Amino acid sequence: MRLAKLRKKSKATKPAAEAAPKRAAKNGKPAQEPFWRTKSLKEMSKEEWESLCDGCARCCTVKFEDTDTGLVEFTDVACRQLDTKSCRCKNYAKRKTLVPDCIALTVRMIGKLHWLPSTCAYRLIDEGKDLYWWHPLVSGDPNTVHKAGISVRNKVVSEDDVEDAEKRIIRWIK
Repeated sequence: MRLAKLRKKSKATKPAAEAAPKRAAKNGKPAQEPFWRTKSLKEMSKEEWESLCDGCARCCTVKFEDTDTGLVEFTDVACRQLDTKSCRCKNYAKRKTLVPDCIALTVRMIGKLHWLPSTCAYRLIDEGKDLYWWHPLVSGDPNTVHKAGISVRNKVVSEDDVEDAEKRIIRWIK
């Protein structure tokens, strides 16, 4: 087995449509559906697109792909630009310059990135699925992704502190 470095569910969770109660009507009119249920990724504004990121930082971990089978293995090693406490990029605007192999997601590539975590909102929407209850857009709280144990907070180390990421393969990201 040959591994090639790629860059860019600790708990079973239900999509928001299954876990959340139905929205209450206001003034006798049905509540408006949220944008991620009514728009395709291509139809979303830049603001809507960016808000889909739940801040889990699972995509910001070092990954390896078996070049023979295509199997992707995640590690507990994070990109050097990831703030491992906040699970946000230290310099999001300049990430591609600072980390040349960082992948800036686009609509065209979502379906082709087989390594995106199964909980990733971009992947879920692309597959016609709903967001999970802990997603900040559903919960209204940016910390539910951490409270639910979905994020990499307190579970990863910076690649600057690791000599051999290949020895740090984990199974809690799928």
